This record gives sequence, C-alpha cells and structure tokens, in this order.
Amino acid sequence: MLNLATLNPQQREAVQTIQGPVLILAGAGTGKTRVITFRIAHMIERGIAPTNILAVTFTNKAAREMKERVTKLVPKKKGQDGKKLEGPTISTFHSLGVRVLREHIEALGYKKSFVIYDESDQLNAVKKVLSHLSAKGEKVDAKQVLNFISRFKNNGLKPGTFSDESAAVLAQHVYGKYQSALHACNAIDFDDLLLLTLRLFKEHPAVLETCRNKYRYVMVDEYQDTNAAQFELVHLLTREHRNLCVVGDDDQSIYGWRGAEIANLLDLEKHFPEVKVVKLEQNYRSTNVILNAANAVIKNNLRRRGKQLWSDRGEGSKITVHTFPNDEEEARSMVEQIEYARITRRVPWSQQAILFRTNLQARALEMALRQAGVRYNLIGGQSYFDRREIKDFLAYLKVFVNPHDDISLLRIVNVPARGLSDATMEKLLGLSQERHSSVYAVMRHTDVLEMFATKSRESIQNFIEFVDRTRAELTGEGLVVLSSWAEKFLEETGYIEDLRRSEKNQDTADNRVRNLKDLITNLDRTLEDAPAATAPERLEHFLQELMLDNERADEKEAKGDLVTLITMHSCKGLEFPHVYVVGMEDGLLPHSRSKVEGTLDEERRLFYVAITRAQETLTMSHCLGRKKYGETISCHPSPFLLELPEDLVEIVTPQTKKKVDLQTGQNFFSALKAALD
Repeated sequence: MLNLATLNPQQREAVQTIQGPVLILAGAGTGKTRVITFRIAHMIERGIAPTNILAVTFTNKAAREMKERVTKLVPKKKGQDGKKLEGPTISTFHSLGVRVLREHIEALGYKKSFVIYDESDQLNAVKKVLSHLSAKGEKVDAKQVLNFISRFKNNGLKPGTFSDESAAVLAQHVYGKYQSALHACNAIDFDDLLLLTLRLFKEHPAVLETCRNKYRYVMVDEYQDTNAAQFELVHLLTREHRNLCVVGDDDQSIYGWRGAEIANLLDLEKHFPEVKVVKLEQNYRSTNVILNAANAVIKNNLRRRGKQLWSDRGEGSKITVHTFPNDEEEARSMVEQIEYARITRRVPWSQQAILFRTNLQARALEMALRQAGVRYNLIGGQSYFDRREIKDFLAYLKVFVNPHDDISLLRIVNVPARGLSDATMEKLLGLSQERHSSVYAVMRHTDVLEMFATKSRESIQNFIEFVDRTRAELTGEGLVVLSSWAEKFLEETGYIEDLRRSEKNQDTADNRVRNLKDLITNLDRTLEDAPAATAPERLEHFLQELMLDNERADEKEAKGDLVTLITMHSCKGLEFPHVYVVGMEDGLLPHSRSKVEGTLDEERRLFYVAITRAQETLTMSHCLGRKKYGETISCHPSPFLLELPEDLVEIVTPQTKKKVDLQTGQNFFSALKAALD
C-alpha cells in the first residue's frame, strides 16, 4: 500500500488528482520527481492499467531515475506465463517518437530500419547539399545553416520562423533538399523524431487513435521547456480524453534560445480551461536566506505564475558578494575559499561547485584549480561519442545496418586506406546525385565500374564485397555475438593497427583503442532485455539507444572527490551544499545579447536557477576587468545584484578580503546603483 502520509498536503493533492487536466507548479527543490512517481504509483494502485500511462521528460537520465523510483514503489508483476507484465511508458519525447515511428513509419515512405543522424551526420548532409548550391569560393557556415533548419523544425515548421539573415535565407532554400537527401538514405535527424510523428498523427488518424487509446493518462515533466512541436504532440494525444498532467516551473524556463516556449505553461488555460493548478512551494533543498533572495529576484519578472518558496531548514548564512580587479584574481580567490572550507571545515571538494554564464569563463578557473592541486570535473568537455575512433566505429555499424546511409559510408569508405581516393569518391557522389540513388547503390552498377581505372574498380568491388559479407554474417545460423563479429571486421580492415599508427603518443593511442574496446563490449547488452531478437535487430537497437542517450557521457557522475565546474544552463536539476557564482557582471549576466533580443526575463530566470542550486552557502563575485582576446576589458556589476535584499547580503572588499559592516555594505549598494544609472 502506497504511504501518501509521507507527502506534504500540496504534494498529496497533486498525487491524488488523477482525472482531467492538472498543472503542478513545482518550484525549485520542492520534490517534483517524488510527486510524479507517487502519482504514477497511485494511478496503478487505483486500477489504471500501467500500459495506459505515459510519462514524458527531457533527458534519459531523468527518465531512468523515474523508472527506478516507480519500480521501487510498484514492483513489476508477472503474468500467467511467468513473464513480467509491461509497465508504464516512461521516456523522453524523442524516445517516444522512435517508439511510434518504428511501428508506423512505413506509412510515410520510410523503411522501419531507418537510421538516426547525429549532429555530425547532419552537418555532413548539409555540406553535401551546399556544395551543389553555393558559388565557388563563397564561404558558407554549414553549422549556422543547420541551426536555422533545426530551429525551423522545433517551431513546428511555422512559416516566417526563418529570419532575414543570409544564413537563414539559405537554410530555407536548403531545407527541402536536405530532407530529400536524408530520405534517400532512409535516415532521419533528431528533430524528425517529433516532426515525423506529428505528420503520422495528422496524415494517418488511425495511428493517432491507436496512440490515444494506449496513452489515456499523460504526464509531462519540465513542461516550461516544451517547444512548439512537443506542445502539439502532447495536445494531439490528450485533447480528447483530457487526462493531462503537466509539471513545471515558469521561473526555471531558461531554454528559449533552443525553442522552448514559456507560454505553453503560462497559457495552459487557453487549451484546458478546466485545468486544476496545484502549487508546490515548500523547498527541501535550501536555507531561507537563499530562498528569500531567489524570491526577491524572480518577482521582478512580471509575466509569471506567482509562488513563494519557503523551507523549514532555518535561516542559514548570508550571501557573500566579492569584488575582484580581474578574472584571474577572482579564480584564485574562489579556489582559496574552496580550499579553506575543505581544510578548516572539512567540506569535501565534491560538495562545492562553481557556476558561470559562458564556457569561456572556465579557462581562468581551470588554471587556478590546477595550480592549487584541486581536482575538478568540468561538465561539458569533449563527449565520448565525439571522439574520432568512436564516430568511425559507429559509422561502420550504421553502414552494416543501412548501406544506403551516404554520410556514414563516406566517413569510413577509405578508413583505413583501401584505394578509394577522394577523387574516386567525389565522382561516385556526383553520379549518385545524378541518378537520385545512394553512393552504395551506384557502386554496384556495372556501367559505373567501367568508368574507373582497373585499380579503382577493384577497390570499389572489394569494398562492396566486404560490406555484403560482413552484413551477411549478422544473419548467420545460431546466436551471433555482436562483440565477436565487430572484432572480426575491425581485424579484417586493420582499423586498430591504423589507429595506433596515426598517434605519435603511445598513451594516446592506447586510450583510443581502450575507448573502442569498451564500446564493443557493450554491443551485446541488449541480449539481456531481448534474448529472442535477431542480430540485426539488436544492432539497430544498440545504435538507436546510443543516439537517444548521447548525453550519457556528460551525465556520468565523476568518481571521487571533485569540485564541479558547470555553466548555469547545465546546472538545472542539480544541487550542491556550497555554490560559487562567478562573473556577476553586466554583459555576462544578463548577457549582452539579452538587450537586443529582449530576453532579460530569461536571463533573470537563469540567475534564479543559479541561486536555487545552493543548499547551505552561496558566494557571488564580479570583476572590475576581464580578459577578452588578450586584452583586459573594464566591467560593471550585474544589475541583478541590486535585486538581492540588502539584509541578506554581506559585502567582502578586495582590500581586506573580510566581511564588512552594515554601513560599508549599504555604501556598496549605493555606489552600485550610481554606477548602473
């Protein structure tokens, strides 16, 4: 029996309201994940079939945590045949899209074995299209064009989404050709996972009706972060049965730059007039000094749903604000404070985090930490899946799943070198575009082979035979062990030896080989969940999971005692006992772009998110000068500092490095006001 007595009254109300539309307005640190999981368990306990419940969130990490918590509350039951019964669907939006598309995408003219392009594959596809559009010598930023295409898709393909910028105009011209290029390779990109699902629902009502009948109770976490396409997807699923529960906090909407529309939460009553709003305001994370500061700052945003966070954790220490002559001195001082806390109060490094607005600020901090011998974890370094050897290996796998995937084929066709020069591949690529087919298909044409010299013709034939043979081995008799299969084709190609030769440093070479072998060992993990699946199906599943879960490397918790370095955008959902917010300067926070783009409210929400990460102590700092491109640029304090209540703040002067008296603090705020006027 579920023990609802462990919830506070507002949490209990949110859990027990299971019919009709509900908005759970969950302030920072108010236990929203606990409420969501209890609500799912409560619905199952009330007799709602688990298969009729859908919970959608934004990251695989959040989905995994939700699944684990629900399993603890409602252990999976077994059917009469002894197999575990299907539980509720808990996934990201994109994973949900894959579920629907794997079953129904053939209605849109794709094969079920479609591949999902990552950003690198997408970029190559854009470059391929641009190479036939732009004039010779004209420089085009393919990444910028791709960003505009992605923005267009995330806004639900609304007309007028593109701006008048040259890259945006070009993106609008490229869009159709880019989509055709992907379709020709039976490939879709990450944004298509939602757009094609929407297209299915609109063009094939029976598919939508099937999904509506299955998902009769829908929950959406972090609803303030939904974009136009995600909103439309949720609306289509729920507008008939009306059993929609959205959980979110408009005060933590900080992703407008990537398409999130805060209006989806603020204007929910326009679509569901009967919605019941439940506010969660009791914070279980921070002291009241920290919460009162956050409340005071965010109330300056006029378009918001009012809430007042409070805690029973006591008042706590005041917030300290430091002024430094430059960013190097700021970094050194922050590290000194971290070390002082560790030595005098035994505060481990792992309980301390430094937050900053832009990645460029990390350089000075890393230097200071290294010089002091402080171990740290910089969140957002090079992803494991961005490493050359990993991308090469995954490209091989994608080719064996779908040899018509031009982007993957072109990446590995001559890696290691096998006599297929750039000139040969350019000619084949040109022929494939003339014939509206894939490069692989063109390579198989007898008349095409006759266009090449004997040596090149043999290299093409050898490559085709290698691909066909390796693909055939996947469908062999008996259980195909994917890791053994992969090791065999890597040995045949000589890839690992080539990888070692390409590195001058032996340790680097060993690390690259180790990365590759670590990935190979994971190829067969799907056997545990789907022992009856064929080798090609397991390989497709492996690639799909990697694509949908490519943030896994960034999400891995660093082992050991490490200080966390993290941007404010990346820290949402995290908490630390001791937080240092650096770079509180006008132009950094709020960012200089906010004045032009009209995003000051979002910058204030970003500051609010940074404040509410702190559990016990909060330290802030700003500099009078900051290095930029080798020169020191004068800086002014952030106007957001003025929004902190004076009685919650203690000023630390650069001369004494000590907390000052009340009068000096008041003088600081007066001087700050004068500087900003």
